[in-house]
Amino acid sequence: MSAIHLVAVLALLQYLFFGALVGQARGRYGVDAPAVTGHAQFERIYRVQMNTLELLVAFLPALWLAAMYWSPVAVAAVGAVYLVGRMLYWRSYTRDPKSRSLGFVLSFLPIVALLLAALAGALLAWPQ
Repeated sequence: MSAIHLVAVLALLQYLFFGALVGQARGRYGVDAPAVTGHAQFERIYRVQMNTLELLVAFLPALWLAAMYWSPVAVAAVGAVYLVGRMLYWRSYTRDPKSRSLGFVLSFLPIVALLLAALAGALLAWPQ
């Protein structure tokens, strides 16, 4: 399970990194809290953090649930795709929001795969 723990910790650290970028962007672009609008580049960085939070709510439970039924190393590998997808999303969205598709797909599909794996595992274990 250490591979699962590693991916979970990396996902949380990645989210904190995006949060730090938001704080840095507030100063750089003069967007004082609690405002979340005011400069287009700040808004892009902020949206990356918020979109990551929205996906993290599904990602972490899906990761842990899938790992209960399937190889933790395989599940962690799927989780690693999510992490790469988030990085691609951040890089592309902050440059040009229209180019975010690949990063989003590589973030979203692993969550769907993990949820389906967790569901299949639970159904296969039924009614034990």
